[in-house]
Amino acid sequence: MNDKFSGVVIDPGHGGADSGAIGRDTLEKDYNLLISKYMYDRFNELGIPVYITRDSDTTLDPNDRVKKILSFFGDDPNVIVISNHVNAGKGTGAEVIYALRNNSELANNILTNIGNTGQVKRKVYQRRLPSDSRKDYYYILRNTGKTEPVIVEYGFIDNDKDLAFLKDNYKDLAEAVIKGVLDYKGIDYLSPEVVATDTYIVSKGDTLYSIAKKLDTSVSELKKINNLSNDILSIGQKLKIPSKVIDLGDTELYTVKKGDTLYGIANKYGITVDELKGLNDKNNNNLSVGELLKVPSGLSNVLTYTVSKGDTLYSIAKKFDKGVDEIKKINNLTSNMISIGDKLIIPEEEIMTYVVKAGDTLYGIANKFGKTVDELKKLNNLDSDILSIGKILMLK
Repeated sequence: MNDKFSGVVIDPGHGGADSGAIGRDTLEKDYNLLISKYMYDRFNELGIPVYITRDSDTTLDPNDRVKKILSFFGDDPNVIVISNHVNAGKGTGAEVIYALRNNSELANNILTNIGNTGQVKRKVYQRRLPSDSRKDYYYILRNTGKTEPVIVEYGFIDNDKDLAFLKDNYKDLAEAVIKGVLDYKGIDYLSPEVVATDTYIVSKGDTLYSIAKKLDTSVSELKKINNLSNDILSIGQKLKIPSKVIDLGDTELYTVKKGDTLYGIANKYGITVDELKGLNDKNNNNLSVGELLKVPSGLSNVLTYTVSKGDTLYSIAKKFDKGVDEIKKINNLTSNMISIGDKLIIPEEEIMTYVVKAGDTLYGIANKFGKTVDELKKLNNLDSDILSIGKILMLK
């Protein structure tokens, strides 16, 4: 292993007109982008120089993709390129492909860590071009100069079990790759819960233990984040302070279906369109069938009704004390025609939510919205008064 490290280039495979592999209502290009953007943000948080070849659903032909990769740091053997993909062929598990010019250490590190998430490990391998066995089969490995590239295939998009695992665990899978890279380069890995965001100046009488207690952290975290090999401190020394990563709360993935709109999805999960766009870094209202969106977990304010023989929109609306127009709007219906077996979204009472900000306490939030601390804890299944920035609290 070479201890020198210039940085990372993340390449979300496919994009735009090139959807990649297709699973059950899911497109590979969207998953590749989702996991890549998360990975990009995490490398940034960890202070690792990082670039990404695309941060939206855009088309990149092979030449443009390679040019972008080589433009960020130059043709440098100390650059790691991570090309994110999802397999097809109804197999199961993850695999990592590495270039003929490199050894298998990085690829093995990544696959080992992916295996620790619970995903099946298939293999680490190289593949040669049939017409010239001296060259790599995949252009992303063949044409990226002296860099150290790997193709990570996280699972099989056309295997329902694999696809469900990928959707539920994309953050863990991204963390596995990050940890594999940092282990390979001999850099300490910090979990998503801890990043350096501020500094503390050591005063007379301070010890690592007293500082850790004051800042609600641990001595080991302080030593890790400051690369300390012992407990000795000097007055005036600046220490990085570990603090909680800003989180958008518990999220799950929603697969966009035909007829979906941002308004309909946002309404379904009890948030505004702007909140939904912010959660997914979207700057427009366009959706594509199969696109994966992050949505609040467990915050849906709807129930569904399956149309039975004899049902009409009027009778269903009356049954649930709703208006016909209200039901048509949330279900994107342009007429009153419904069919037996149709599933209709029935909006329930609006669920109010609050996103925790720096300085918030349960008492302060409860007081602001006319509730008690116990009511908030019961409503949100909290067993302590500790809050994390970005957590979404239900208010009713």
